[in-house]
Amino acid sequence: MRKLSLFFFFLLFVSPAFSQQVVIDSTLNSRYLNHELYYFEDPEGRLAIKDVLKERQFIQVKKDILNLLVTRSVFWIRFTVHNRNSTTKNLVEVVQPLLTRADFFEPDSNNNYIETKAGQDFRFLQRAEPNSANFAYPLNLKPGETKIYFLRISSKAQMLIPIHIVTERALTVTIISRNLWFGIYCGIIIVMVLYNLFIFFSIRDKSSLYYVLHTLFVGLTQATLVGYTYKYLWPENIWFGTYSTFLLTCLVSIVGVQFLIEFMRLKQQEKKLYYTLKFFQVLYVIYIVLSALGFYTEIYGAILATQIVIAFFIVGASIYLLRKGYSEAKFYLIGWFSLMTGIVIYVLKDMGLIDYNPFTAYSLLYGSAAEVTLLSFALADKINIYKLEKEKSQEKEILAVIENERIVREQNVMLESMVNERTHELRIVNDDLVKVLKDLKDAEGQLVE
Repeated sequence: MRKLSLFFFFLLFVSPAFSQQVVIDSTLNSRYLNHELYYFEDPEGRLAIKDVLKERQFIQVKKDILNLLVTRSVFWIRFTVHNRNSTTKNLVEVVQPLLTRADFFEPDSNNNYIETKAGQDFRFLQRAEPNSANFAYPLNLKPGETKIYFLRISSKAQMLIPIHIVTERALTVTIISRNLWFGIYCGIIIVMVLYNLFIFFSIRDKSSLYYVLHTLFVGLTQATLVGYTYKYLWPENIWFGTYSTFLLTCLVSIVGVQFLIEFMRLKQQEKKLYYTLKFFQVLYVIYIVLSALGFYTEIYGAILATQIVIAFFIVGASIYLLRKGYSEAKFYLIGWFSLMTGIVIYVLKDMGLIDYNPFTAYSLLYGSAAEVTLLSFALADKINIYKLEKEKSQEKEILAVIENERIVREQNVMLESMVNERTHELRIVNDDLVKVLKDLKDAEGQLVE
């Protein structure tokens, strides 16, 4: 009897047939999977679906969102779905566009698994649902039917993997909503780029040019992180689809640091800050080279750590400059603080230290939009400061000219007075000489007589 009890206990907690199921009913619109997911790590990445079907070491997900951090391992994810609804138009969406592989395995009528390959190792148009920037697969589940599905996941970046079951209509609405919000974000980026490009051509200030480049790279980076660049800009370029994430992230930091150097004139005024920021720029160049050589997993972790360090460093530097009397640091501090907040929230979310939700998932988007807007105000404020300085300089020049004219007038009056005095003295001397000459002539006449 005891052995029989242990056998049923084994079946209940180990066998896939008794795993928690996802139930699709008439109330389903969109639902994230958490405790219904089970995962298994394949460190070598050599297992096939036939091997995984025999595997009994699947671990149930304990958190709301599956977070596998940064690793070279391949993970197999299993979930069971039962359809109580009358419709078959349901899909599973993996909301993580940066996955190297996101292969979907669906059982057919003979319980043979059909594989649908996807991920950044393949061209974008090969995906089962190309309208989504993420990975979506139809479940093909008939009413009353139950199926066990598998996903084979690997990534060169963070593997925070929200997975949800969604109806076809709800997915369409979600895609439209994502496109709309990102379109608004792109509008902000484009307006800031064009406006400050106009300012650059007007005043030829280097900081305006670096701001334009920084804003452009920020927009491209955010588009990459949500999958739009791979979908619209380079859908056929498999290598660059992966490399662009690392390249653009580093370029944002390099140009952003250079903008700070030019904006605050650190090379001339704050040498220590200047050389420290140059060190960070060199570090990001090294990351670009190493990621191009294929060290993606190692570099991704290094970039996350460096982003946190430089974010706090720039905030501290901005506070230091503001306290030293650099008034233009005010808007820069506010703008960078908004981006830093977004970076910190995004990284903490990736590390699993805070929950995944729509706010934390798009914190970088919100933070970067606020940053480019506020930095534009900082540039405008700097232009106003330059304008006031120029007006003060012109006012000093005018006062100097007026003072010079006054001095010249006073000197002319003094010279005229001196000339008159000298003329009077000469006239007296001349009169005396005339009198003496007359006396001499009279004396000469008397001598002649």
